[in-house]
Amino acid sequence: MSRKDKKRKFKQKLTDKYRLVILNEDTFQERFSLKLSRLNVFVLGGLFSILLIVLTTLLIAFTSLREYIPGYSSTSLKKKATRLTYEADSLKSRLEVLEAYTSALKPVLTGEIKPEKIDSIVNINDNGLDLDESKLLATKKDSLFREQIESKDRFPLSDVNEDRAKNVFFAPLTGIISQSYDVKSKHYAVDIVSKKGTPVKAIADGTVIISEWTAATGYVIMIQHSNEFLSVYKHNGTLLKQQGEFVKSGEVIANVGSTGELTTGPHLHFELWNDGYSVNPTNYISFE
Repeated sequence: MSRKDKKRKFKQKLTDKYRLVILNEDTFQERFSLKLSRLNVFVLGGLFSILLIVLTTLLIAFTSLREYIPGYSSTSLKKKATRLTYEADSLKSRLEVLEAYTSALKPVLTGEIKPEKIDSIVNINDNGLDLDESKLLATKKDSLFREQIESKDRFPLSDVNEDRAKNVFFAPLTGIISQSYDVKSKHYAVDIVSKKGTPVKAIADGTVIISEWTAATGYVIMIQHSNEFLSVYKHNGTLLKQQGEFVKSGEVIANVGSTGELTTGPHLHFELWNDGYSVNPTNYISFE
C-alpha cells in the first residue's frame, strides 16, 4: 500500500460517521441517537477541555477557593499583614521623633552647667579644688536685682513691654485661632486655621532638629532657637526643610495641611517651649 493510500485511509477513518443510539432495554425503542465522526469527537473533546481549564482558572483567581490551594495566602492575612506593617512603620517614626526630642531637651532636663561658668569661681591645682568664696558673695546691688527678678512671674509681660515681647518672634502663620493655649485641657499650643497650602514660616533663626511624619500629628517639624527656645509645627501638608538644616527668621519651612489622625481640618498646630517648659505662644507672637 502506497503512502498516498495510507493518508486517504486515515482521512476516511477521521471523517466516517458513526451513529450512537440509546435504546430502551425492554422494548428496544430508540430514545436518542447521534451521528459523530472521530474528528468531531476530537474537536468537541478539545473544546470541552479548554473550557474546563478556563473555568477552573477563573474560579481560582476570582473566588475564595484559591485560599485552599497550597501557595496562596488568605486575603484576611494579607490585610492584617499590611496593617501591621503600617503600624510598625508608624511606631518606628514616633520612636525616632521621641529620641531626637529627648536628645534636644537633655541638657535642659539634666541641668548641665557650662564649663566656663565653673572655671570662673573654681581653680583646680595640685592640692585639689580651690574655691574662691569672694566671688560667691553677692553685693547689695546684686541682692536688689535678684529680689526684683524673683518678685516677677516666670514670663512677665507688662503693659508697656507686651507689644515689644510679641515682636520678638516672626509669626509662623496669620489667621484665626480656632483653639487657644490651655494648660487645664493639656493643649499646650495654639491652632491657627488657614487655607491648605499656605506657607508656614520659621519664627526665628535656628536649626531643624526634627523633620518627620507621625501617625497622630502628621508631618512635624521642630526648630531649636537661641535662648533655649524651641518651636514645634504640626499637621503640615508637606515639609520643605530636613533635619540638621539652618533656617532664617521668616523662611518658609512647610505649608498648611491636614495630616495625622488628630487633625480636624487644614490648620497649624503651633507650640513654643522655653528652657524645657511650655509657654503660651500668644504672649510672644501676634497671629493677626
